Amino acid sequence: MESAVRLMDLTKSFGEETVLKGITHHFERGQIHGIMGFNGSGKTVMFKCICGFLKPDGGAVWVDKKQIGKDADFPESVGMIIESPGFLPGLSGFANLKRLAALKRLITDEEVRGAIRTVGLDPDSKKKVGQYSLGMRERLGIAQAIMEDPDLLILDEPFNGLDKRGAEEVCVLLDEIRERGKTILIAAHNMLEIERLCDTVCEMDAGRLTQVR
Repeated sequence: MESAVRLMDLTKSFGEETVLKGITHHFERGQIHGIMGFNGSGKTVMFKCICGFLKPDGGAVWVDKKQIGKDADFPESVGMIIESPGFLPGLSGFANLKRLAALKRLITDEEVRGAIRTVGLDPDSKKKVGQYSLGMRERLGIAQAIMEDPDLLILDEPFNGLDKRGAEEVCVLLDEIRERGKTILIAAHNMLEIERLCDTVCEMDAGRLTQVR
């Protein structure tokens, strides 16, 4: 199978602390890849390097055969939730996503509304994001990540704040996205969702990535 994301000897340090210690790994296209690991293990830093938000100290990242930071500053077709989605609290969910969609101008207002409906929220609700529960914010973050139909999805703890039903709905949605040939990287604490969803499972511990399934 063809790799969607390739990491070659990826290293990253902050001051005296080495957070990524020579990670080499291929993530195959059209699969869901789970990454388990405690807070501080390096998952989020690895995701930021893949997205071009952080420059590695050594090694390289390729997404769709383009080296990030050399052939392209950022992956061409990626949707992401990394850390807490940064929404404007005084605007509705739809108004927030419409502003983000205006940056690339790839999708219509109706497609934005469709993404919001897909995650179980009401696109016509006037409720401001500042009044959302943690679960609602997480759903809106997923809508933001999927709304432009990216080839690569990077989701850092997408089940945070979701109840059992909400987590199951997200699992069904991600299954459908995989069926369309997309590649998904998920970092999560909860082994249940990882076991249920993922084609491969890796463990991140102290800056080293090991495939366990």
